[in-house]
Amino acid sequence: MKRLVVITVGKTHSGKTTFAKKLEQHLNHSVVIDRDNHAEFIHTYYKSLLPKQGVNTLKDAISRTIIDFAANQTNFHIILCNANRGRKGRLDLLEWFRSKGFVSIIVNFDIPDAILLSRIADSQRSTAILRNASTFEEVLSRQLAGSHNDDVLPPTSDEAHHLLVIKDSNEVQSTIQEIVQIARSLANDQTLMNPYL
Repeated sequence: MKRLVVITVGKTHSGKTTFAKKLEQHLNHSVVIDRDNHAEFIHTYYKSLLPKQGVNTLKDAISRTIIDFAANQTNFHIILCNANRGRKGRLDLLEWFRSKGFVSIIVNFDIPDAILLSRIADSQRSTAILRNASTFEEVLSRQLAGSHNDDVLPPTSDEAHHLLVIKDSNEVQSTIQEIVQIARSLANDQTLMNPYL
């Protein structure tokens, strides 16, 4: 069975988690893998193991294990909910899924910064998942400063099989419908290739 991997790209509070949960409800046989959940798990149970500086290698290891299990031990469509703003890491991830036979979709959240700041001001999200920042305003500030990094680039259409862009929350439902239609098309193509399925 051909499976989808849906990879979100966007800054904090751009709507990635809300989108992923809604997509999971509409895309049959799918699972959301959200790295914020992994960060919260570590913060709750293994805070003493967190690296003091640099990359959160513990969170990376947990995420890799869960992704590997979902890809190799299940037949779910996979929805990866993370910022994925670094081009090299994103391309490596997409290549790995391509080698497993997945059809890839990038959903780029291109939400104006003023809207993100407004959402942060109204947010009730716990800051417990933050390791190197004390507020989400600080996270956004760092992301904006990091946008000048050569590796932090918006996705391009040649990176994945499909590139979808959300510029406004009103586009969420139509984007979900488009992904569900892509999944249906894959299922129909396979049925045509093998009428005994």
